[in-house]
Amino acid sequence: MKVPTVIFLLIVFVPVAVLSQQEEDRKKYYENLVQFTGVVVTGDSLKPVPYTHIYDMTRNKGTVSDYYGYFSFVALRGDTIEFSSVGFKKGYFIIPDTISAPRYTVFQVMTEDTVYLSETVIYPWPSKEMFKEAFLTLDIPDDDLDIARRNLARDKIAMMAEVMPMDGSMNYRNYIDQTVSKYYSYGQLVPYYGIFDVVAWAKFIEAWREGKFKKKDKP
Repeated sequence: MKVPTVIFLLIVFVPVAVLSQQEEDRKKYYENLVQFTGVVVTGDSLKPVPYTHIYDMTRNKGTVSDYYGYFSFVALRGDTIEFSSVGFKKGYFIIPDTISAPRYTVFQVMTEDTVYLSETVIYPWPSKEMFKEAFLTLDIPDDDLDIARRNLARDKIAMMAEVMPMDGSMNYRNYIDQTVSKYYSYGQLVPYYGIFDVVAWAKFIEAWREGKFKKKDKP
């Protein structure tokens, strides 16, 4: 056989053999295609796990389940499928390579996983120097006890009586309080809680300063 004849045969038959092999591989590929469907559920109550990530690790493709945990996509027999969702451990499933039907359905059960995060402390100051400055200039408000002591101080009561005369609303409120107290104690001895009367306290302090409570000498 001459060399040109060999070259001619190679040019003719090699592409035919390659095309035949490609056609066979393509046919085998389509025969292995499977419509892979299923529902992702929890392991304790079988409730659907919505929006689960379903990843075909063999073909680097995937999808996401819907609100009811349902999914459907095309895969190949023998592919390894990974299921992942926040709050659950990852699940894996290998599509059997022995199935003959073009469809395959599974119920993937997910196990809950508790994730413990490390403690995070958030401060309103970005640096220690700014915290020190804010702490030194901090104006701590008075508590209820300090406010009560300041309001019950004798000079405070006197000042309130002198510089804070009662306006119309205060007079109206005082009249209503007296009327309510009158009807509340109607038909009985009216109690008097003078210890809580700020005005009475102011008059008492003023009289005490003027010496009206000094013990007079007997004639």
